Amino acid sequence: MATIFSKIVAGEIPSYKVAENERFYAFLDINPVQKGHTLVIPKREVDYIFDLEDEELAAMHLFAKQVAGAIRRAFQCKKVGVAVMGMEVPHAHIHLIPINQEKDMIFTNPKQQLTPEEFVAVAEAIAREME
Repeated sequence: MATIFSKIVAGEIPSYKVAENERFYAFLDINPVQKGHTLVIPKREVDYIFDLEDEELAAMHLFAKQVAGAIRRAFQCKKVGVAVMGMEVPHAHIHLIPINQEKDMIFTNPKQQLTPEEFVAVAEAIAREME
């Protein structure tokens, strides 16, 4: 059974795409901890990030690094925090979150409430910085 992330990659479920290449896909988290909270996933369905082949894991982190640079430029934050938990969806993913202080990354904080138009604007701002 395909995960929700595999369905996003296949275009069966809409997403706010930030970046994509032949192996990886980056899109906005729909329950963001901060505006700009982005998920990076492999297109290949693998549950646990450390079950990825070494080269694929390294390539995923390099792709995430490019996306993080775009987030940082788009949001003028001090850093882009990185989290890998993998408990919510059984598909490997990296959370990239623009932060100015550590508490900006607390996942139990109230989630940001964005309109569809705000999600589109955020995704476009990050995507522009990928170019």
